Amino acid sequence: MSRTVTVVGGGFGGLSAACYLADAGCDVTVVEKNDQLGGRASVLERDGFRFDMGPSWYLMPDVFERFFGYFGREPEDYYGLTHLDPHYRVFFKDGTGARDPFADDAEDDAGDGNANAVPDGAGAMRTGMDATEANAERVDIDGDIERTKALFESYEDGAGEAFDRYLAKSEETYEVGMEHFVYTDRPNFRDYVDWDVIRNARGLGLLGTMQEHVEEYFEHPRLQQLVQYTLVFLGGSPSNTPALYNLMSHVDFNLGVHYPEGGLASVVDALVSLGDELGVTYRTGTPVAAIRGERGDVRAELANGEIVHADALVSDADYAHTEQELLDPENRQYDADYWESRTYAPSAYLLYLGVEGDLGPLAHHTLVLPDAWDEHFDAIFDDPAWPDDPAYYLCAPSETDDTVAPDGHSALFALVPIAPGLDDGAEVRETYRERLLDDIGTHTGLDLRDRIVVEEDFCVADFAERYNARAGSALGLAHTLRQTGPLRPDHRSSALDGLYFTGGFTRPGIGVPMCLISGEHAASAVLSDFA
Repeated sequence: MSRTVTVVGGGFGGLSAACYLADAGCDVTVVEKNDQLGGRASVLERDGFRFDMGPSWYLMPDVFERFFGYFGREPEDYYGLTHLDPHYRVFFKDGTGARDPFADDAEDDAGDGNANAVPDGAGAMRTGMDATEANAERVDIDGDIERTKALFESYEDGAGEAFDRYLAKSEETYEVGMEHFVYTDRPNFRDYVDWDVIRNARGLGLLGTMQEHVEEYFEHPRLQQLVQYTLVFLGGSPSNTPALYNLMSHVDFNLGVHYPEGGLASVVDALVSLGDELGVTYRTGTPVAAIRGERGDVRAELANGEIVHADALVSDADYAHTEQELLDPENRQYDADYWESRTYAPSAYLLYLGVEGDLGPLAHHTLVLPDAWDEHFDAIFDDPAWPDDPAYYLCAPSETDDTVAPDGHSALFALVPIAPGLDDGAEVRETYRERLLDDIGTHTGLDLRDRIVVEEDFCVADFAERYNARAGSALGLAHTLRQTGPLRPDHRSSALDGLYFTGGFTRPGIGVPMCLISGEHAASAVLSDFA
């Protein structure tokens, strides 16, 4: 007789675990609180516009290839991929014009005196707006490493060669880190007392911070920002994220940035379709009120009074919510003080906009960064407050995908990372909306007012209500030194036999690729204990 497993929560970790368990012969049922599967990768559809509500960057394509390859499939069996060019655009608030290390060549070739124009095919920068249109310096990053080196050199003598060295170190860290510390689950410190681990960990720089590591290569603050902006995806800051995560620059500059046709929702659909093929049962709109029992009879007690029995249960719900709200006190591994003392990844103020006309100066992915971004990180981690001069992200999927907006319109969402737990009532949201629209206009040259035809916002309280997210965090536990590897909560519950965890709170951590791998680790733990 096959083993039965209930998966609570249909985010990427839960969907991944369900596929691995079903492939191993288990009878798997996924129960999801909301009406959509995908967890934070939900979709907002309104009046012909479609928005990815959460993750929107398709990074680490090798992880997706590995995941689908395990089941004899390929990502292309379910969705197409477009390599974005540029990967992303950056507006630095305290500058003007487009910074292009090949501007002189561009002038000669273009013959029109426009320093923002470069020969077609030359790389990152294309003909851009005049410097008078926005009070910002614009930089495009694409897959041309030589061009990126020239860009770095234009900021700082020797930075091109330093970028080469930094990227080589990042690639080494990625290859060693993924093979020995990410794909291989190491739940205990004793798992690191192994010659193979020690040999491969040598020189990775596990103990320093990203800021300390980056300062060894670059002095210019904008170069430091270009190689550290991805820390937002890890829920950390340059001063609290271990240097191990320099591997994200390999992800960014070498592996590239892609867009799955239809958005990240198409990747959710792919996992659900794969699960269907493997025999997984999905139940949406099914909140769980409690988890009780023991191995062989772990019970998910639903809000409607129904009880779902299983041999084991995997929770992809917020770890803290599961422990503090769904489990009886005697079945909790951690008390309230533990969760109160954790460092949480940022929440976010999100503004989803359906806009008449095009989005002019924006690329598919656009970052707007102040030179003094330390103040924004301080407002998230040290002295929680709404940031006065925010760093933020703009996603314009309609620049790539014409199915996400009606003809003659564009889809855009803006994301400002903010501290979890902030007050986000209607008044403060409206005030910040006005400030953000002003900032976008000032620093990108894009005036959105009078063109917005669809608008929704999403913030701290919404993350808490929709996803049961602790303090309204958008991501979970931050990747600080004290919350990395074996210091993150485990996949196995030590208090309730037969209960397991997956998702961004446990190993390997935050982000869609990491949650896919977390699902694999959780499934392996279940199957190992069944054996």
